[in-house]
Amino acid sequence: MTRGKIYLFPSFLSPVPAGNVLPALNLELMRAVRYFVVEDLRSARRFLKACDRTIVIDDLHFELLNEHTRPEEVDAMLGPALEGHDIGVISEAGCPAVADPGADLVAAAQRRGIQVVPLVGPSSILMSLMGSGFNGQSFTFLGYLPVDARRRADRLRDMEREIRRDRRTQIFIETPYRNNRLIAELASSLPGQMLLCVASDITGEHQSIITRPLADWKRASYDYDKRPTIFLLYS
Repeated sequence: MTRGKIYLFPSFLSPVPAGNVLPALNLELMRAVRYFVVEDLRSARRFLKACDRTIVIDDLHFELLNEHTRPEEVDAMLGPALEGHDIGVISEAGCPAVADPGADLVAAAQRRGIQVVPLVGPSSILMSLMGSGFNGQSFTFLGYLPVDARRRADRLRDMEREIRRDRRTQIFIETPYRNNRLIAELASSLPGQMLLCVASDITGEHQSIITRPLADWKRASYDYDKRPTIFLLYS
């Protein structure tokens, strides 16, 4: 029996028309898939309907893959592909399997020899890097910074060393309601000449990608709280 494929469908970073950020091929493939593995059921259903209102959600099969999914459950999600059906993977935002639980399903598919097909779409990591003016040949994505104060301070020092030693761009995120506090913390903890890029609402109506020295951020007026934002440091 021919095995199905695993299609990785990038989803919206901001609420925009599907045609603004997704190729026609994605939409064509999406209409044909009946089995989905998703990070969040509600946002996945909303995403599919926003892509094509004719999609009948009740005809589709969904499996949840998030931080609570046990490793032994992941292999079972490949069942439809082993029976010849394609599976679509949808993250809550952006590219599935990049800083996303979908990576576990991709790893299981690779072990089983099931074809994985990543599709083109919005990536906050790459799009913010493109717009920052920073080193795009050597960069590190760190995800969320530690919450613990000591570990967080250690991470900031590590980032500063990597930037100075290796000229490596540092990329990271924060819980949206703490965005303003993070900028203030960076401005008070790191050298003022170091550059910070704040990229907010990427692809959205209020997209903003601003790079300036931390000394300037320290004096600036801004409000990024509760807005999807990604941060980059360089020097």
